[in-house]
Amino acid sequence: MVDTSTLTKRYYTIAEVSVMFDVAKSLLRYWEGEFKEIQPRKDRGGIRRYTVKDVEHINKIYDLVKVRGFTIDGARKELSTKGRSSSSKTDLKLKLKAIQKRLMVLRDAIS
Repeated sequence: MVDTSTLTKRYYTIAEVSVMFDVAKSLLRYWEGEFKEIQPRKDRGGIRRYTVKDVEHINKIYDLVKVRGFTIDGARKELSTKGRSSSSKTDLKLKLKAIQKRLMVLRDAIS
């Protein structure tokens, strides 16, 4: 995985991104067709220019597919549910905070 906070350039070539993740250029082109999140700009010569946002998406996909062993379909589903579940995660965090406060009150009452 790549620490995207260290990326300083506006655009990266496919060769640079390939080296960052130690994957073949053909795999990046394949992922581009499979995941709508990756949309590098192409100049008149057809040369791909990946933005930092593209590299961040590739980082997520790399983690799911190469590190965690997801299939392409599984990674696609995981990425789509992450966007929808952010509000439910916030709700869950709020509920857990409330439970934590109640437990602290009970602990103090017992002491």
